[in-house]
Amino acid sequence: MALEHTLSSAVLLTSLFILRSYSLELSVSQAQAPTSDADLLEFQLNLEYLAAEFFFYGASGRGLDGVAPGLTQGGPPPVGGRFAILDPYIRDVIFQFALQKVGHLRAIKREIKGFPRPLLNISKELFADVMDQAFGQRLDPPFNPYANTINFLLASYVISDVAPPVYLGFIQELQNATFMRLVGRLVGVESGQHSIIRAYLFERRNFVVEPYAVTVAEFTNRISGLGNRLGKEGTKSEGVLVPRSEGAEGKVAGNVIAADKDSLAFVKEIAAILRILYGGSERVPGSFYPRGANGRIATSYLSAAP
Repeated sequence: MALEHTLSSAVLLTSLFILRSYSLELSVSQAQAPTSDADLLEFQLNLEYLAAEFFFYGASGRGLDGVAPGLTQGGPPPVGGRFAILDPYIRDVIFQFALQKVGHLRAIKREIKGFPRPLLNISKELFADVMDQAFGQRLDPPFNPYANTINFLLASYVISDVAPPVYLGFIQELQNATFMRLVGRLVGVESGQHSIIRAYLFERRNFVVEPYAVTVAEFTNRISGLGNRLGKEGTKSEGVLVPRSEGAEGKVAGNVIAADKDSLAFVKEIAAILRILYGGSERVPGSFYPRGANGRIATSYLSAAP
């Protein structure tokens, strides 16, 4: 399909995504210490760091240390970032996303002290393991997110699926008017990035991901299924194609923007997000965060570990 059609569709979907009424709740277990507005805002730095590094490496072959080293605050460089084989259009889009992450990090740290970049694992081996878990078997050859455009966007789907619910949940939790305005502006861009990735994958839903003989749609369903299993909150993520009975008003199988039966966004708690990003327990670091996420909320889970 023409690139102009893809772009115009993505812009329209972005607008719909931002305007959609969200019913989100963000909570921390009663066993955790009470959270402040600053705690909530700084938690998002973990996700911004992860997406920024993955997008920068994929699009340009270098990470934040080569673009905005001051924002890392001396945190360790990520493990396994690589220059991806992308088509020119998607490379441009992903580089735009990466630069926007720089702005997000800067804007958040203008309001709060923040923390150094946590150790991140964005290696091809990590993504291969994630996909193996998603399919319940070892893929041969191992999945490589940096091998081509489709693979990279499927890996981006993994990462982008967790950020918008956190930001939108913060709006309900925050008391500070300045923080509320900041999050409201951040969520517009986060939602846009997420919907563009989903729109691109939906447009190619029937493409076969080589050499696995599995469609793009099935990959998204498997990835979402893994997120649901790890999150342990029931169905809180869906792929770009679902049974017609589960689509909007039970009338369509297309699922560009995942939502519940009332077309409201799925609720995800912080503990569930950490379980997804750690690959298991919110109290045991792993997967994308080998040493755990940073900030008061994330470390409170680690300190409460038995």
